[in-house]
Amino acid sequence: MNIIIIIMMSQYYDDESNSALDRDSETGRLYDEMCSRGFRPKTKKTYLSVFRRYRKFAGTAISETGSADVKRYLTLLNKRGASNTSLNLILSALKFAFGFYGKNLDIRRPRKEKKMPAVLSRQEVKRIVGALENPKHRLMLRCIYGLGLRISELQNLKVRDIDFDRKVVRIENSKGARDRIVPLPASLTADLKSFISLEGGTYIFHGRNGKVSLKTIQKVFEKALKKSGIKKKASAHTLRHSYATHLLENGTDIRIIQKLLGHSKLETTQIYTHVAGTTLERVKSPLDEL
Repeated sequence: MNIIIIIMMSQYYDDESNSALDRDSETGRLYDEMCSRGFRPKTKKTYLSVFRRYRKFAGTAISETGSADVKRYLTLLNKRGASNTSLNLILSALKFAFGFYGKNLDIRRPRKEKKMPAVLSRQEVKRIVGALENPKHRLMLRCIYGLGLRISELQNLKVRDIDFDRKVVRIENSKGARDRIVPLPASLTADLKSFISLEGGTYIFHGRNGKVSLKTIQKVFEKALKKSGIKKKASAHTLRHSYATHLLENGTDIRIIQKLLGHSKLETTQIYTHVAGTTLERVKSPLDEL
């Protein structure tokens, strides 16, 4: 999720250099604090971006600002069209920074937006995957859908994570620093074995820096969606939403789906009950009775 929010935030800010951190600078000290607390790389990258942009807005060190400054900053971003999701992330980063200095940031959080996830039908998933000619690209999308992966989890998927004997896949150090086990679909087994034997290496899907980039994964999906002719607004992450929804429609217990997706809270998984076709099919419109 953080990667998506970074992309969203870029609409409201100018691009900025990612030069090496000066350990004597304020951002350098905050970075070291995050490292000592074991923050995930994505979180550190996102928070550093927030720190730099807020300092630029304030024109001074974060330690020299207060709640009134942060409120003005959030108000400005809201007027520029930032979503409540982005504002909440920015506030979390600044609360961390203020806490580092022993200061309390007394600001109420914006209301969480409750948006329904986009979902593709089974036939639409088949059309999207089938629209690609490149076997590697087709396999990437099939893995996201068939294993219910986040795109970062596909990026980090290693050969050692696939247990062909037990027919399971281990997803290591996913969101929230949690590991989980998901079943390996029979329809993926032969193609994955063949692909791994040809490619070799540590990661299943390679890129210039050792593993495929998140941008590449998104581009692969965008190309497939365009070629399929499907007009729905969707991203590679929509395949994960579709995986969860189709499991629910097949009668899989929602608590099992929670474990397969790696959700810490059941309420996060329950959002799929609002888009599952089996639930909606039971509702009869009064128009049909006229």
